[in-house]
Amino acid sequence: MADSDLETTSSSSSSESEQEEVHCLIAKKTTDDEVFDFSNTEFTHEDLINALNEMVHEYRKLSQTFEEIKAENGCLKNGSVESSTAQLEDTDSLQTELSKLKIENDLLRTKSCELSSENEQLSQVMSSWTKSSVSLGKLHETQKPLNDKSGLGFSVGESSSGETSTHQIWPMTSSRR
Repeated sequence: MADSDLETTSSSSSSESEQEEVHCLIAKKTTDDEVFDFSNTEFTHEDLINALNEMVHEYRKLSQTFEEIKAENGCLKNGSVESSTAQLEDTDSLQTELSKLKIENDLLRTKSCELSSENEQLSQVMSSWTKSSVSLGKLHETQKPLNDKSGLGFSVGESSSGETSTHQIWPMTSSRR
């Protein structure tokens, strides 16, 4: 029996809420929107039914509009949550990509330093080879030509008959020490 009292109370409170809503809606209307002329104290039963039907019709339209707006609001909230989630995912993926690029940048800097060091070493080797080549060229300039046999005991006018001259010709070389 307590359950039936609870149901009666809840159904009566919901009907009271609906009546309050109807009264609130009526209270907000201006005199131009009034269905009745309330100055007339005599209402017929038919006038009251028509007024009630119009109020019910207006209530249903407003309820439908309310539900549509409520559904639209829900969709917008879901869209907002989805777009926020998508933005967070995009931000996370961009952060990950940025981290990868920073690591790659550090690796490339390290490799660049290594290559610069190697380039410097190779430049030193090339400089050493160039100096050696110049020194070798100077050494070749100071040597006698291949067929020049002066200084070996041969005379300039002699044939190669095997006779040696008692007169030695010393080549003129400048000694650099």
